[in-house]
Formats: sequence, C-alpha cells, structure tokens
Amino acid sequence: MLPTYQRLSDPKSVYFRLPFPWVAIISVTLSLVGFFFGVTWSLVFDFERSTYTNCHVTNYLPSISAAIGSYEPQRTVWQVAIFLHFPLRLVLAKAYLEHFFKDFRRSRQLLGFLAYFLNVVEVLALVCLSFWSSSTSYKTHRNAFLLFIACSESYMLISYLLFRNAAGVGLLSLEAKSLRYKRNLFLVNVLSFGLAGYCFVRHNSHCEKGIYTFFALFEYVVVLTNMGYHTIASWDFPNLSLVCDNQHGLYLSQV
Repeated sequence: MLPTYQRLSDPKSVYFRLPFPWVAIISVTLSLVGFFFGVTWSLVFDFERSTYTNCHVTNYLPSISAAIGSYEPQRTVWQVAIFLHFPLRLVLAKAYLEHFFKDFRRSRQLLGFLAYFLNVVEVLALVCLSFWSSSTSYKTHRNAFLLFIACSESYMLISYLLFRNAAGVGLLSLEAKSLRYKRNLFLVNVLSFGLAGYCFVRHNSHCEKGIYTFFALFEYVVVLTNMGYHTIASWDFPNLSLVCDNQHGLYLSQV
C-alpha cells in the first residue's frame, strides 16, 4: 500500500515527482493507444480475418476480441499496454480509497471501500481477459470479461453516487465538471452496453447484414467511456503528486 497525503520531503532527496493528473492521463493513454492500434491495424492489414463472422454476413468493424486479442501484432501491443498501465491503475484506485476514508463520513466509508474493491477487481479482470484471449482460452476470457463488466458498471455507479451525495452547494467548477462527466459517461456506458448486447443477440439469432458492425461499434463506446471515466481522476486530484525519494520510497504527496 502506498502511504498517502504526506507533505513533500526535502526536494534534494526526491528521485522523481509526477503530478497525479499525469498518472491518470498516462494510464489511460497506454490503454487507448493499444486499443486504437489494434482496431486500426485490423482494419488496414487484417480486415477479412478480423471482421469474419460465423454467419458469413458483411461486417465492417472487428469486435474488440478480434482487434486486440486474436491476431499479431495487435495482441502483443495491447498486452504490453495493459501490463504497463496496470500499476498506474492501482495508484489511481489507492488515491480514491484514501479520499473516501479521509473526506467522507464514516457511514459512507464502507461504500468507499466497496468502490475501491470493485476498481481493483476490474483492472485485474482486464489484465486476465487481455492475456487469456477468446481464441486460446475462451472460458477464462469470457468469465474475466463478465467480471470486468460487472465491476466496471458497479464501480462507476457507486463512485458517482458517493461524489454526488458528498457534494456541497458551493462546488468548485472543476468538481462540478467532474461530477457531470461521471454521470454522463456512466449513462452512455450503460446504454452502449445494453445496445451491444441487443445487437449481439440479434446477430446470432437472425444473421442480418451490418448488425455485428453495430455490436462492435457499441463495444468501442463501452471501452472508451470506461477509459474516460478513469481519466476524471486527473480532475479529482489536481494537487496530488506521485513521489519517490530516499526517505519514504514511493508515496502520494499533497502539494
């Protein structure tokens, strides 16, 4: 566990200091680059194979599993991106946990811990489904995906409700913006997941032309809104820094 909210020690002893907004931005950028590389490479260099469906109908977009988990080099690029972003996501989760316990009432701290737990399980499930693809280990990939979705949706909802209920009447502009984006991204995420599920079932039932393309498109929106939600940490902790020095090791410091 990273110690948190310590004041910055002697600057001469600091090995590095990374503003916390950059922790969030780098974390999300890594997964975003991996995602866009997989989709773009599949469309440009591996279109026929990545857009193939069992129904043999015309399809214009690869599913996420096909774009990032079934073929090379897309799979390797995605796995490297997720491996690198994993420790940064844990830092984000720890910052929220400390915030929930430091600034929220005791009656809400249990929900704060639940949000932290869901956040950590979400990222662990993401790592699992990234390294056990549907083409090599379908059952593991499927279960990890279901766990990822369940934890992701639950975390976003609980986190938003915690921040909304804790908000006072005099919100700062950045706090109001954070709360508004949490709500909007969560709603778009849930709606897109429902539409993706509908398109997936309809595709398997009727094998209609273009339906699987809409399934893939809504999948993309689910992934992108999830990334966007976690990027909001850069607004929630603008004055926090990740610091490493020779006195305390690695810790979070309040500027």
